[in-house]
Amino acid sequence: MDDTREQIKRIIAGEMNIEGLTPEDIADDAPLFGEGLGLDSLDAIELVLLVKMRFGVEIRSAEEGRIAFRSVSVLADYIRKRRGG
Repeated sequence: MDDTREQIKRIIAGEMNIEGLTPEDIADDAPLFGEGLGLDSLDAIELVLLVKMRFGVEIRSAEEGRIAFRSVSVLADYIRKRRGG
């Protein structure tokens, strides 16, 4: 599995306080918000900070966040592009 995706899954499972969720439970293309993992706006703020701390990538606007946080796959692609890889 792609290392960036795996790291994102570990961050979500470990930091977002979703009881009983493991990285293996998170599908690459499952929506992170709403019907998917059920993350909310406070989780989005935390995830923005975690992405900046762990990957050095800054999500600068709500619109960027809506795009980047569609799924683990989309977020991993977003991070790779912003890191130049």
